[in-house]
Amino acid sequence: MSTDILAERAKRRRWLKIAPAFRTPLAITGVSIALIWLVIAIFAPVIAPHDPLAQAFDRLQPPSAEHLFGTDAVGRDVLSRVVSGARISMPLALSLVVASMIVGGTLGAIAGYFGKVVDEVIMRIADLVFAFPTIILAMVITAALGPSLTNAVIAMLIVSWPAYARVTRSLVLSARTQEYVVAGRLLGNGPFTSLRRDILPNVLSPVFVLAMLDVGTAILLLAGLSFLGLGATPPTPDWGAMVSDGVQQFSSWWIAAFPGLAIFTVVMAFNFIGDSLRDSLDPRAQDAVQGRAM
Repeated sequence: MSTDILAERAKRRRWLKIAPAFRTPLAITGVSIALIWLVIAIFAPVIAPHDPLAQAFDRLQPPSAEHLFGTDAVGRDVLSRVVSGARISMPLALSLVVASMIVGGTLGAIAGYFGKVVDEVIMRIADLVFAFPTIILAMVITAALGPSLTNAVIAMLIVSWPAYARVTRSLVLSARTQEYVVAGRLLGNGPFTSLRRDILPNVLSPVFVLAMLDVGTAILLLAGLSFLGLGATPPTPDWGAMVSDGVQQFSSWWIAAFPGLAIFTVVMAFNFIGDSLRDSLDPRAQDAVQGRAM
């Protein structure tokens, strides 16, 4: 039997374990909420009732028929800013997770496949990043680079890639001894060909699960940096910055409550999806997942 067939069967078995997860109530709820926010982000200019930057209304109006989410301290419509904030928070979080997965996954795969000095260098750098609390290190890097959303994403990328490197490395260490990988090497596949063709397609699903769980964390951390004044700069309609503005107007609860609710629902949605996918790959939870899906 050819190595390509063996590799394809191993990959198919891995992905088939994920399919039942999307039939569970938890996953359906998460996917539905995530899709709603994705539609809002795409069509934000159409959905937003007013210009999110226009200071054209009375200050600190409570929620009403005219302004469903009220207005903020400078007379901007909160609903329009929450809707427009989805176009900033979600794409940035997804871009950050994808970049972290690519950087960390590539370095982890190289470390796991080649081992020895390469493994030691890459993993010791990862351990160095892990030695610091994530939010503290991200704050230090962002403060050094200067407050902006771009610098916040760069800082988060620096602190996020080691998790993917560690997971990918452990998966590659296990996969490189499989029959189809060994057979491919015996047939003349080079290291990078073996990694690209035989190993990486069969270790992507656990990394994908980690990425789904990490989207919520990325949104929270980016919002946290903006809340502290290290992310979005005024008048950008960022959810974290809006919560920070609401804290300064504590009696006007709606200013912070609605962007906070937006953060909560998006994080909850991706955590639901990630938890369902993780359960589908856990042999101890596999029977329970399939039972709930029936």
